[in-house]
Amino acid sequence: MGRLFGTDGVRGVANADLTAELALGLSVAAAHVLMEEPGRSPVQPGRRSGDGRQGTFEDHRPVAVVGRDPRASGEFLESAVVAGLASAGVDVLRVGVLPTPAVAYLTGALGADLGVMLSASHNPMPDNGIKFFARGGHKLADELEDRIESMYRGHASGEPWDRPTGAGVGRVKDYAEGFDNYVAHLVGVLPNRLDGLKVVIDGAHGAAARVSPEAFARAGADVITIGTDPDGLNINDGCGSTHLDKLRAAVVEHGADLGVAHDGDADRCLAVDHEGNEVDGDQILAVLALGMRDAGTLRQNTVVATVMSNLGFKLALEREGIELVRTAVGDRYVLEEMKAQGFALGGEQSGHVIVLDHATTGDGTLTGLMLAARVAATGRSLAGLAGVMERLPQVLINVPDVDKSRVTTSAELSAAVTDAERELGATGRVLLRSSGTEPLVRVMVEAADLEQARAVAGRLADVVKSALG
Repeated sequence: MGRLFGTDGVRGVANADLTAELALGLSVAAAHVLMEEPGRSPVQPGRRSGDGRQGTFEDHRPVAVVGRDPRASGEFLESAVVAGLASAGVDVLRVGVLPTPAVAYLTGALGADLGVMLSASHNPMPDNGIKFFARGGHKLADELEDRIESMYRGHASGEPWDRPTGAGVGRVKDYAEGFDNYVAHLVGVLPNRLDGLKVVIDGAHGAAARVSPEAFARAGADVITIGTDPDGLNINDGCGSTHLDKLRAAVVEHGADLGVAHDGDADRCLAVDHEGNEVDGDQILAVLALGMRDAGTLRQNTVVATVMSNLGFKLALEREGIELVRTAVGDRYVLEEMKAQGFALGGEQSGHVIVLDHATTGDGTLTGLMLAARVAATGRSLAGLAGVMERLPQVLINVPDVDKSRVTTSAELSAAVTDAERELGATGRVLLRSSGTEPLVRVMVEAADLEQARAVAGRLADVVKSALG
């Protein structure tokens, strides 16, 4: 049986792969494991502490923050997660529909012992996922996820849980204040207001449908919204950061200064300039990097990005005297490098941007606000600011229904990559990787010429199908 945790929590088709039973069991296991972390009491939820009480944790009861995106399946999965946590002796603050970064922020701000977010991010509506945050609102290391999974599988094989009774069981209450607390935080960290800007926001019918427009409005922007009427079934459906056409049209139609698009859980942000042109995560990072450098907040004059970042991004930073550190794909690896080295800014081409002074994870609303603040502060258009970098042609092909576990071991595929790299020379590169959240292999090719990039990527995709199919 494969590992349950991917690069961003546990995901699958709700009620098929990700069942209520799995959600409940993982929540109980997470409660036990996270309560045992260094600096915490060795007493597990439900075990008796030194004063003889059950369900206590040294001098306080453990507390969890639980949020979700608007997917219909999130309703029953939230109930399962809450039941699992409370049955393990954890008090639950249920914050309702809020973005993933809001749950992370509230976990830290409220001093909670863990956070749980139910979302499958940009995935289609039938999918859902569970993501855990440790104390402080930080994503879990692989080792912690492995321990949670091991404890869950042990229980599934017959090992008993430690269960509190009586007053030891967790209590559950709604925490409606979470919305205002999070929005106030976002607006409060901006370097300047957005007065005079007209901004179109595409909420992807997702978790930021209320949060993002409210934050931009409080910051002074004239806000126009699309994709902000979630019904539980329409999340990411032809809208949001994976479908920019509606946002492009709305920005041009309304004569807006820029447009901001989120995904389902709003941990990412892509943008559109006043002419309707896409501004991707690399360009957003470049704009923010220059602004932070000028403000003296870009620590060590360094930005962290992944191996998927465009070669043009690297060249732009070099021209500006800014260092680039690359990591494996996944915002968690960007974050790990940032925390280890003390860097302030990092992110992915997909729009996951981490501003570590103000967030513990990628925050799409914060990213959009900071991008708009840079436009307002400089008086320049987003197109002019994003022009600091020239995107070299980059072609990405997703190849589904293949054995992604063999992407690094197939001799046929390795030979094809070597031939492609030889053909591209110093002006391009090839990257193949298996998706951590979906059953597919991603083929990425960069080249000085778009047609060459397309041709090479197409050939490699065919080899992936034949070699791994």
